[in-house]
Amino acid sequence: MNAPTQMAPGRNGPLKVIGNILWFLLAGIWMAIAYVISGVLMCITIIGIPFGVQAFKLAGYALWPFGRTVVYRTDRDESLSCLGNIIWLVLAGIWLAIGHVITGVLLCITIIGIPFGVASFKLAGLALTPFGKTVVRAGAPLPPQAQVYLAL
Repeated sequence: MNAPTQMAPGRNGPLKVIGNILWFLLAGIWMAIAYVISGVLMCITIIGIPFGVQAFKLAGYALWPFGRTVVYRTDRDESLSCLGNIIWLVLAGIWLAIGHVITGVLLCITIIGIPFGVASFKLAGLALTPFGKTVVRAGAPLPPQAQVYLAL
């Protein structure tokens, strides 16, 4: 007998769309622009292209995060992911994480913005160390031994 396939957690349905639209208007567009600017700057050099590509992937997630889940990649080389995260942290990670924290604080000023502020704080952790993780849709089958990193 085969073991049941593990599915990615997360929400689907109309609330996800409403949450994404509100997120887009309140924080998503601004954070996505920050990721795109970082990506363009990193793509100037050949060595920076993998970091720029990662920034573009995160821009899409920062733009429309609800209904998607971040999981650890099972097919990754942990030492390369660690090295990539260290370089990323120096090049852009710390600044993007600070942007998420500032956005989260501003969103938490209102009652309606608190859930979005909490989501922004969670994204700050992803902005610090994105290598070795991948984004999947909620409800999608996960690879064997996959661990969920972030589900909004």
